[in-house]
Amino acid sequence: MRASSVDHYILQALEESSEHITSAQIYERVRAHLPAVNPSTVYRALERLAHNGKISISDLGRGAMVYQSMNAGAHDHLVCQRCGEIIHLEHDRFKEIFSALEAQYGYRMVTNHLVLWGLCPACQSESEAGG
Repeated sequence: MRASSVDHYILQALEESSEHITSAQIYERVRAHLPAVNPSTVYRALERLAHNGKISISDLGRGAMVYQSMNAGAHDHLVCQRCGEIIHLEHDRFKEIFSALEAQYGYRMVTNHLVLWGLCPACQSESEAGG
């Protein structure tokens, strides 16, 4: 099986999805087009695509890593650690912070998908009310 075919269908699955999806979900979508595809082939392709900056891998607290196409560009998330609500943020909001970190530590920032954990307003209210 050609890697380019697997890559194509992985990217297609990610671009057609309106949310981050797991490797198992990606495998099922690729298998619909390539019935003979092996799960390990899909997993290796996901690693290669992530390494090449074409997709992002994140832990959004769903019990499995999730993937998303980078065609829409870099983006970030606020995730409620209690209810799992996810808010999408523009990556540009963090440019100043990244520049300051680069200046202070000499690192070149390559992060293109930041996940910040916290408590959403509803879960904060629940906590304050004793829930």
